[in-house]
Amino acid sequence: MVEHAQTLTGQAATDAQDLSTERMKATSPVMENRAMVQIGRVLALVVPIALWFAPLPLERPAQKAIAITSFMIIAWITHALDHAVTGLIGCYLFWALGVVKVEIAFGGFSSSTPWFLFGAVLFGTMATKSGLGRRLAYVVLRAVGSTYSRLLLGLIIADFLLTFPVPSGIARVVIMAAVAIGLIEAAGVGPGSNLGRGLFIILTYTANIFDKMIIAGAAAITAQGLIAQTGHVEVLWSRWLLAFLPITGLTILVAWRLTLWLYPPEREVLAKGSDVLKKELQKMGAWTTLEKKTAILMGIAITLWMTDRLHHVSPAVVALGVALLATLPGIRVLEVEDLKKVNYLPVFFVAAAVSMSQVLTATKALDVLTNVMFGWMEPLLTNIYSSTLVLYWTAFVYHIFLGDEVSMLSASVPPLMNYATAHGLSPLVIGMIWTFGSGAKIFIYQSAVLVVGYSYGYFNSRDMFRMGAVLSVVEFVFLLLLAPFYWPLIGIR
Repeated sequence: MVEHAQTLTGQAATDAQDLSTERMKATSPVMENRAMVQIGRVLALVVPIALWFAPLPLERPAQKAIAITSFMIIAWITHALDHAVTGLIGCYLFWALGVVKVEIAFGGFSSSTPWFLFGAVLFGTMATKSGLGRRLAYVVLRAVGSTYSRLLLGLIIADFLLTFPVPSGIARVVIMAAVAIGLIEAAGVGPGSNLGRGLFIILTYTANIFDKMIIAGAAAITAQGLIAQTGHVEVLWSRWLLAFLPITGLTILVAWRLTLWLYPPEREVLAKGSDVLKKELQKMGAWTTLEKKTAILMGIAITLWMTDRLHHVSPAVVALGVALLATLPGIRVLEVEDLKKVNYLPVFFVAAAVSMSQVLTATKALDVLTNVMFGWMEPLLTNIYSSTLVLYWTAFVYHIFLGDEVSMLSASVPPLMNYATAHGLSPLVIGMIWTFGSGAKIFIYQSAVLVVGYSYGYFNSRDMFRMGAVLSVVEFVFLLLLAPFYWPLIGIR
C-alpha cells in the first residue's frame, strides 16, 4: 500500500496501529489473492520480453521504454512485487539497458513530488506523536453534542479539518478510529452494530474523499506533480482547495444523512458519549509544549499553502521545509528516532512513478500510449459537460481494474496530460476531474485508506459497496455543477 500509518502517541496508540497494520495485511482482498500475484509475476516477465522483441513500428527507445513500463504497471496492478521495489527495478532497467541516461531514469527523485509526500508523512508523524490530532478530534466532537447523529456529524467534520494538519488519509483513520472505538464501547455495542458500522464506514470513506478535495495523501500529491510536470501548468495548493471548497460542506451533509439512513443506530442518545470525550480530554491534560510547537509549525505551513497564489512557493518546499524545521535543536518536535521509524518506501514508489513519466516523455513513448489509452475520447470531449461525464466515469472504471490509486494515477495522468495538450484542452481542468474521479470507489482494495479502515472489523465489503456507489454518483453531480459554472470564476478553465 502506498501510504503508511504513522507512529501514534503512547504505547497503547502504537499497539493499536500495529494491530491495524497486521489486520490490513491479513484482510486486504488484494493480499489474499495469491493466484493474482502469481499470474502477475508471470505476466510481468512475459509481456515486457514480448514487447521488447516484437517487430513493432516504433523507434527502439520508445519500444524499450514501453516494454519496461509494462513490467512496472503489471507488477503494480497485480501486486507481484512491492510497489517501491517494482519502481526502483524499472528505473534501474531504464538506465542499465541504455534506454535513457541515469539523470532521466531516476529523474523523479529530483522532482518536488516525492518530497512533498515525504513532508506530508512527517506532518502525520508530528500530529500523532504530539497528540494534537486526537485533541482536535475530541474538541470538535465534544462541541457538536452527545447524540449519535451529532457525534457522527462531528466525526466527519473533524475528519475534514484534520486533513490540513494531517495530510494522510491513513494517519487520520488511525487517529479517528481510536476516538470512534471509545464512543462505540461507551454505547455498549460492538462490531456488526449499526452504530459501529456507521461511524467506521463514514470516517474511512470521507478520509479518502477529502484527500482529493485537498492536495493531501500520496494519490493527490502524485497527481498534482504529474499534472504540473507533464501538463506544463502551475497547480496551486490554494486554487485546488478553492476549487472543491463549495462542495465540501455539501459532501459532509450528504455523507452524514446517508449514514443515518443506511445505519440507523440502536440507540440515538449515547449517555456516556460526552463523558468519554470529557475523560479523554482530561486524560490528555493541558496543552503540552510539544503540541504547541506542532500547532505553530503546522499553522505556518497551512498559511503558506493557502497563500501560494501570492508567493508561488511550491507546496513541496513548504512541507519539507517545515518538517525539517521540526527536527532542529531547540524545536525538536521530531527526533532522529522518529525519522528512523518512517516508512520511506512510499516516497521511493512515487519518485519511481514520476521517473517513469519522464522516461516515457523523453523517448516519445508517451505519444504512443496516449493514442492507445485515450484516442477513443476525442469525439466525446466536445464540451465541459460531456468532458466531465466521460473523464469522471472513465477514471471510475479504470480505477476498478488498476486498483491502487497511486499506480492508477501514475500510469494514466502523463498520457492524459499529453492528450489534453495535443488537443487544446485545459490540462488543469482535465487533470483535476480525473484525479477527483479516482476518489470514487466501491471496493476496499482500491485504496490503502479503505483497507486500514476495514481492518478494524466494523464494516464489510457490502457496506463499502453501498456507501461508495451512492457517494460516487453524488460527487459526480456536485462536480457537474462545479466544473462548468464555478471553476471559470476562479480562473480554472
